[in-house]
Amino acid sequence: MPNRTARQPAAADRGDPPDIPTLRSTADRILALDAKPISPEDLETLRINMHGQLELLIHAVQGLAAGFPKGDIPRECALAGVREAGMRLRLGVGGSGPVRMSVSMKLARSVVALCDHYENLGGR
Repeated sequence: MPNRTARQPAAADRGDPPDIPTLRSTADRILALDAKPISPEDLETLRINMHGQLELLIHAVQGLAAGFPKGDIPRECALAGVREAGMRLRLGVGGSGPVRMSVSMKLARSVVALCDHYENLGGR
């Protein structure tokens, strides 16, 4: 009989809170004004990481927003950020270097925005 190991649940599956400083640090690698040039391989790694981070943040922000009444301004702003992030998750990778950087920057901006919404809704 083959040896099988149980899949470790992802942070979102376990209900662990997102690591906001790490998420912000990843986005900062792309968005910092004084950022050093990023190799195509590193840019792709960052893009993939941010994609996963956005999925985690969307889930976390939606969970927090559910605890606020409809019409609550922070809740509605957070849900608008979630919708925007969802649209950005559907962006293609891009063919040229500048397009790849543009896509990565959009993902990074959504990571920062959802970190802000998470904190504004009381997440720690």
